[in-house]
Amino acid sequence: MIPIANPRAQYFSHKAEIDQAIHRVLDRGWYILGDEVCAFEAEFAAYIGVKFAIGVGSGTEALHLALRACKIGPGDEVITVSHTAVATVAAIELCGATPVLADIEADHYTLDPKKLPQLITSRTKAIVPVHLYGQSSDMAPIQEIARQYGLRVIEDCAQAHGAIYKGKRVGSLSHMGCFSFYPTKNLGAIGDGGMVVTDNSELAEKAKLLREYGWTERYISYCAGWNTRLDEVQAAILRVKLKHLDDDNSKRVHLAKVYNRELSSTSLILPKQREKETHVYHLYVIRSQRRDELRSFLKEKGIGTSIHYPMPVHLQPAYSRIKGRNNLSETDRMRKEILSLPMYPELKESEIMTVISAIKEFNRKGV
Repeated sequence: MIPIANPRAQYFSHKAEIDQAIHRVLDRGWYILGDEVCAFEAEFAAYIGVKFAIGVGSGTEALHLALRACKIGPGDEVITVSHTAVATVAAIELCGATPVLADIEADHYTLDPKKLPQLITSRTKAIVPVHLYGQSSDMAPIQEIARQYGLRVIEDCAQAHGAIYKGKRVGSLSHMGCFSFYPTKNLGAIGDGGMVVTDNSELAEKAKLLREYGWTERYISYCAGWNTRLDEVQAAILRVKLKHLDDDNSKRVHLAKVYNRELSSTSLILPKQREKETHVYHLYVIRSQRRDELRSFLKEKGIGTSIHYPMPVHLQPAYSRIKGRNNLSETDRMRKEILSLPMYPELKESEIMTVISAIKEFNRKGV
């Protein structure tokens, strides 16, 4: 079996360092918001190119925390996309705000800036662009529209650790950036974890208060917060992996180039990369009008695939009421065709060629 992702393989590729980091935490005996979290926050902020980073319990909580720090709440509207993990919309609703869903660009599957003005109302307070599959949303026009209307911009960076847009890393392009460290991410923990990043000292301080009951001193709450803390063990693991992130991303890029070269002669629609951007290929996503047949064929060959995402948020039973669902034609069109092929740094080029050979066989036989 060639899996779609393999976090276990990444553990073994850095096993000695990770084991040492875990034992360092266990031996020290301080397990919540200690030296490892502080060090990782500083190192991650430096990597992204911002002043502040706040470690939290998950990517969903990173978005929730950032929205709350920006004073988003009941009665407010937040524009995002339907083609995303449901976590993006769930975080907006956790604030009591109303998600408004925008359509995506045909080539890059991220928020279409041209669709924003028609969705903005007097209740709109923020935009949450989702950097998808390893590539940034088109942030320049999104930021310009946000400036015109006085809106906050909060980046969902869960699939784009290390990606660069116009010379800056995602997460540093807006008021706040939010990351997930779910095990399959480009920078993944061995468990849950998340991070909020910002250059704004007031937003950073608000986020720190909110993540731990509003405490400025233990047991004294100065605002109504909750518990969403990154633990010391995960921070120690992530410190190890952060040192290898750029190298691991370069391996993903190399594998994507092999896919691109070998599949260019097929009928598949291959990923398109924006000019002057760094795509870090969290996922390698193709499009095929025979997607379901191809997926079944690859499964028979022992090749794992996935669909990111099979059902956009506006079609899911829990979110069928969400505003904007009648203007999502591109989202509805591409969801029937997308397929994620195996992609992770430890994937061997020989395994990539096995995937490619199977796809070419499918095309030849017209299965």
